[in-house]
Amino acid sequence: MPFEEGEYIFLADDEKRYWIRVSYGMMSVPSLGSVDGNKFRDADDGHSVTIAGKEFTAFRPGTVDLIGSLERGAQIIGAKDAASIIMNCDIKCGDSVLEIGAGSGSLTTALIGAVAPDGCVHTVEFREDHASRAAKNIKRTGLDKYWTCQIGDARNVDVDVKADALIMDMPDPWSALDNLEKNLRSGGRLCAYVPNINQLELTVTALRERRYYDVRAAELLERGLEVHPGGVRPAFQMLGHTGYLIFGRKRT
Repeated sequence: MPFEEGEYIFLADDEKRYWIRVSYGMMSVPSLGSVDGNKFRDADDGHSVTIAGKEFTAFRPGTVDLIGSLERGAQIIGAKDAASIIMNCDIKCGDSVLEIGAGSGSLTTALIGAVAPDGCVHTVEFREDHASRAAKNIKRTGLDKYWTCQIGDARNVDVDVKADALIMDMPDPWSALDNLEKNLRSGGRLCAYVPNINQLELTVTALRERRYYDVRAAELLERGLEVHPGGVRPAFQMLGHTGYLIFGRKRT
């Protein structure tokens, strides 16, 4: 299907990506200058377009692409952890998700992509600057119609949401359980994301005390491979510790 006017896409060459919102007219693209948007009337995902004598490939972004394009402030939850959260919490189209902590909107973007177009994500963010940055990033992707956000402290905020999944990216998730448990449906799934072992222990203990089912914790590590003619080896550098994931399922 050809690109539609208003659609958010990127142009790729061998070195860089150029993000644009399609317009069937003259567009200003940073680093490329003025571009005739009529080139995209008949172009589709993966098609080549020539701009100022240089060839680019036009792509529709996936969730990983969108996460990589975000303006960053707080450390983001990347694709390896976001994918595990979505799978382990069984988040799917039509679900309602309550997210604690917006950060830069990275995980929020992945969650919205999983629940849209029939579900929604509601985020509670303690800091207004984080909420503002996340809102800017999510609006840029065009996913903001499936998202709402409120400023508040998760330990005492009043949330008008009944969620299928509760996702907590905060330093002390155990301290907010008494307030937020009522917002998670019976049988709903919870995930807490914390950077340190002592936080993991306190969270797991709190969930077990509240009789959550299948409480478990994990850390995901990702190592790339260097592939060259005549030789393939693991990369010397890897995406190691980012955070610990704690999962559980509510029962009454």
